[in-house]
Amino acid sequence: MDTAKKAVVVLSGGLDSTTCMGIARDAGYVLHALTFDYGQRHSREIEQAKRIAHHFEVADHRIVKMDFLSQIGGSALTDRSIAVPTEAGTHEESGEIPATYVPARNLIFLSLAAAYAEVVGAEVIYIGVSAVDYSGYPDCRPEFIASMSETIRLATKAGATGTNLRIEAPLSHLSKKETVELGLRLGVPYELSTSCYQGEEVACGVCDSCRLRLQGFREAGAVDPIAYHNRG
Repeated sequence: MDTAKKAVVVLSGGLDSTTCMGIARDAGYVLHALTFDYGQRHSREIEQAKRIAHHFEVADHRIVKMDFLSQIGGSALTDRSIAVPTEAGTHEESGEIPATYVPARNLIFLSLAAAYAEVVGAEVIYIGVSAVDYSGYPDCRPEFIASMSETIRLATKAGATGTNLRIEAPLSHLSKKETVELGLRLGVPYELSTSCYQGEEVACGVCDSCRLRLQGFREAGAVDPIAYHNRG
């Protein structure tokens, strides 16, 4: 009988999901990574997710191809007719839902992650939603995670039979600085991660994701391994 503790990690290839890989490993879980190819603007994050999964020696890494989100559009990340915002403070300061919001993305991702977790016998799903995101992204908010946890309990065999399948969002109340500090303590390979909405190899420094990442490393007193100034 397989008694190993298992976790499914929603792995985008970005800083937050890579940190979650480190957290789950540190907690002693056998890792099952789940990456979604949903028609995002670039494939770099999928390639980096493969490298991150290899680094963590995951038991399994599934890449789910789903182009529905790109077919319906509605986001700068899935529709090239919508520009990626580059102005400072485009969402975290204004509180507005940004153009990079992908309709219902985490709702869909967590539903599929729950199905995968049931099949492999995982007891927990890790997702890297972040405190600096949930003010702008409704599907990153703590109340959404709590509601989705209850939905999974009600809608799955695991929940109906008393198995404790839960969602862990360990970065929910951490700043980017705190996330970086935690990841560095855990030896997270940030050099393998990618954050740029434009798909650049190094942080462009102007899209929201890159700015927040660079700020997090700077405030943590650390060097971001994918920053431009490190590649001179």
